[in-house]
Amino acid sequence: MSVDTLSVTLRALAFVALFQAGGTVLFLAFHENELPATGRLLRRAGILSALLAAILLLAQYLLEAARMSGEFAGALDPTLQGLALGSAASVSLSWRLLGLLLITVGLRRRGAESTLGVIGVVILLAAFTFVGHTSTGVRRWLLSPLLLVHLSVVTFWFGALLPLYLISLREPVETSVRIVMQFSRRAVWLVPGLFIAGLTLAAGLLPNFAALGTPYGVLLIAKVTGFCVLMLFAALNKWRFGPALRTGKPEAGRRFRKALAAEFGLIAVILGVTAVMTTFYSPES
Repeated sequence: MSVDTLSVTLRALAFVALFQAGGTVLFLAFHENELPATGRLLRRAGILSALLAAILLLAQYLLEAARMSGEFAGALDPTLQGLALGSAASVSLSWRLLGLLLITVGLRRRGAESTLGVIGVVILLAAFTFVGHTSTGVRRWLLSPLLLVHLSVVTFWFGALLPLYLISLREPVETSVRIVMQFSRRAVWLVPGLFIAGLTLAAGLLPNFAALGTPYGVLLIAKVTGFCVLMLFAALNKWRFGPALRTGKPEAGRRFRKALAAEFGLIAVILGVTAVMTTFYSPES
C-alpha cells in the first residue's frame, strides 16, 4: 500500500468516526430522556467513535511528512515534520482534537452532551473551514458558512442512523415510532438544505462548467448521484418503513433497519469519495 492510499483511507475512516461521534451528541441532546434502554449504550458508542476519530486523525496527520517525500521513511524526517507542523492542517487538527475531547467529556456525564458535547461538535465542524478549498479565495465569506451548514446536516443525518437502528431493537414500539417520526419531521426541513448548500458550494468552487470533466468534477457528480440514491432510502424510511414500525411486527423492524444500514453504508462511501477529492484533486485542475 502506498503512502497516499493509506493516508486517504485513514482520512475517510476518520470522517466516518468523527461524524458519528458528533451526530450521536446531537441525537442525545434531543432524545436522551426518552431512551432508558439505549441512552447509555449510545453514549458509549459516541465516546468510542470520538476516540477512534482522534486516533485516525493523528495517524493521518503523521503521514503528511511521508506524503511530502513520497515514501513512509519521510514520516521520520524532522524537517518534513516541521513543515507539516507549521501548516494549516496542524491548526485544523488541533481544533478537531479539542472538539473530540469535549464530545468525549460531555458523553461521559449524562445530560452534559447538551452543553459541552454540542460545543465540541461546533468546534469540530468549524475546524473544516481552516483548510481546503473553502478556506482561501475571495468567496471564503460565503463558502465557509455554506460548508458549515452542509457539514452540520451531514452530522445530524449520519449520526442519527446508528441510534435509530439501536432504538428500533431495544426500545418499546411506541418510543421507537415517536422518535423516528420526530427525526423524519426535522429531516424534511434539513436535508434539502444539505443539497442546496452542496450545490452552491460546487458552483462557488468550480471555475466553469467544463470543470465537471476533471477528476474533481467527476467525483463531485458521483457524490450527487450517491445523494440521489440516498434520498430514495430516506423516502422509503419516512413514508413506508418508519410508519410500519407501528405494527410491531418483526419484519417491519428488519426492513427499517436494512434501509438504515443501506443509508449508513452509502453515506460512508460518499465520505470516502470526499476524502479522495480533498486529498488528491482541486476544483481548478
